[in-house]
Amino acid sequence: MAGHLLRSGSIVSAMTLISRVLGLAREVVVANLMGAGMAADLFFVAQKIPNFLRRLFAEGAFSQAFIPVLSEYETKRSRADVLMLLNKVSGTLGLILLALTVVVVVAAPAVMTVYAPGFRNEPGKFELATTLLRITFPYLLFISLTAFAGSVLNSIGKFAVPAITPVFLSICQIIAALAVAPGLEAQSMALAWSIFVAGLVQLAFNLPFLWKEGLLPRPQWGWKDEGVQRILKLMVPAMFAVSVTQTSLLLDVVFVSFLQEKSVSWLYYADRLLEFPLGIFGIAIATVVLPSLSRQHAAEDAADFNKTMDWGLRLLVFIGLPATLGLILLSDGLVTTIYQRGAFTPADVYQVRWALIAYSIGLLSFMSVKVLATGFFARQNSRTPVRIAIISVVFNMICNAILIWPFEFVGLALATTVSSSLNAFLLYRGLRRSGGYQPQPGWARWWLKVLLACAVMSALLLALHPGTERWLASGSLARIGWLVMLVTVGGAGYLLTLLGLGVRLRHLKGHA
Repeated sequence: MAGHLLRSGSIVSAMTLISRVLGLAREVVVANLMGAGMAADLFFVAQKIPNFLRRLFAEGAFSQAFIPVLSEYETKRSRADVLMLLNKVSGTLGLILLALTVVVVVAAPAVMTVYAPGFRNEPGKFELATTLLRITFPYLLFISLTAFAGSVLNSIGKFAVPAITPVFLSICQIIAALAVAPGLEAQSMALAWSIFVAGLVQLAFNLPFLWKEGLLPRPQWGWKDEGVQRILKLMVPAMFAVSVTQTSLLLDVVFVSFLQEKSVSWLYYADRLLEFPLGIFGIAIATVVLPSLSRQHAAEDAADFNKTMDWGLRLLVFIGLPATLGLILLSDGLVTTIYQRGAFTPADVYQVRWALIAYSIGLLSFMSVKVLATGFFARQNSRTPVRIAIISVVFNMICNAILIWPFEFVGLALATTVSSSLNAFLLYRGLRRSGGYQPQPGWARWWLKVLLACAVMSALLLALHPGTERWLASGSLARIGWLVMLVTVGGAGYLLTLLGLGVRLRHLKGHA
């Protein structure tokens, strides 16, 4: 089972890597076009609201609620029952989201007032932000239906198509930034419309694959359907519980809208760099373990359920700890190489770097939350994680209020990190106490080996690091060369140290 999960995880990670590389290319183009000024701030806020809700569906609550119920139907019921569930879920979900989209588009000024109250002090700024929100928000409808299609494909082990789908957002935005925006006075309008178009393209891309599997639904309203009700009951709390990190990031907008101009952009650019390893590894692992955990729970196979959870958490440590240290130690090189050109200034590099360091400290926690929450939702238990989520968000708001004064926007990033760490700890403790997970033997040795390998990697990176000023003074090719060299040497040092300590590929398939 673990070998199958590793193969599936590798597929998702590979597809996600392609998507994230294109995503970084998109950020390079956008940073070059708009830098970190007022136009960028407004666009990032306008896309942050539907993007937050997208993550609830595409990477969180919908999949966490839908796949366990769908897996149970596939295990215990007929194919006709499965198809009827798909018909009614797609129809109910689509109509609810359509209504929500209409309401938000009409009430966009009120929505923007709630999420970015500081913008109201500047009427022109507020009006443009409201217009951008009206254009970007329908993306939620399209991408949520895309997430529905992806969840169906994931449930039958077809992981590649959902994982590669996000590339179309990057492609649309890159085209808009290079070919359309330069000819407009309000360049952010072109980027906003590219998000709208990307949602349509992503949905259209997934439909033929559903049809090929004989799972293309015929939408029906099914609010009172037993399966739909179970999914909704799981999804409503899951929308909050599984995306605490994103909830915290969205609430940060309320605070950051009162800070100096560019603060929104600095946090956004740092967050996008953090999303690279989080999406490739953390979300990929959670994606592939959810269907397996759901089937194991439906089959009442507690032993395999526990082994699958242990495999996921062990792999997170193997990947997450070196990724955390790499992001921190190479923060200046990453920000400089990826963003510093055009309208993006050296002063912006310093600010984004500190935000990235603050976020990176919590990377392992962000990744752990994804997998630990999956352990609850696979068992169709949403009460525990939602209680934990409420505690974490309240704690995040308190930390925001405390840390924003001495550290400004960096304090908001630190608050998100601290609250996510609390969330991960409480989820882990809750899973242990409920009997859903008991660590397998060998964890102490695993931690020791990974820590020793990370120490070697860190020593190599510190010894070969050229210094921030040299990063800034060099051209693009030199920056890329240094970054590739450092990542290669650091990664080789990490893996070779683990190899010398006796870690082999089979330990990633099973247990060390």
